[in-house]
Amino acid sequence: MTTDPSAPWLVVGLGNPGPGYAMNRHNVGFMVVDLLAQRIGGTFKRAGKAQAQVLEGRIGPMGPGSRRVVLAKPTSFMNLSGGPVTALRDFYKVPTANVVAVHDELDIDYGTLRLKLGGGDNGHNGLKSMTKAMGSDYHRVRFGIGRPPGRMQVADFVLKDFSSTERKELDYFVDRAADAAECLVVEGLERAQSTYNS
Repeated sequence: MTTDPSAPWLVVGLGNPGPGYAMNRHNVGFMVVDLLAQRIGGTFKRAGKAQAQVLEGRIGPMGPGSRRVVLAKPTSFMNLSGGPVTALRDFYKVPTANVVAVHDELDIDYGTLRLKLGGGDNGHNGLKSMTKAMGSDYHRVRFGIGRPPGRMQVADFVLKDFSSTERKELDYFVDRAADAAECLVVEGLERAQSTYNS
């Protein structure tokens, strides 16, 4: 874990590019990072050679308490996220412990959050690709989407849009996940876990 408060953070939303995937459960990471971008008040731009869209800014209270952050959305597909994230980490000189992946999580109830540092990929192809590229010592903001109903295949479930019932609360949960990511960056993992690990 880095102790250098001047080191930048890289907050990556995981998802698939293109309008056809925009409201999929698998794209909730993009939704959270889009909201963080709105809060910073900037727009994403194409990152040089990395396959990603990025926005640089600061989050947290004005003054010495704020943190330099790069928000990112890989424009590769989910299962190729590792390359773009590693390229951004190296370009912006971000310690691996200051990388945060925001992603959907099947084994957690819908809307529930869990924050952690390191660990396995739990079959998530975006995390699998990131861990293969740079090791597992990065933070995760895990956004629960629940398990597929009945006999629906996992791949079909994650690539479907949130249901009309889920959409009623989606904005609230995305807002809370964005708060959790900000808290993690500004106040640290323990504080963020005690506040948001429901």
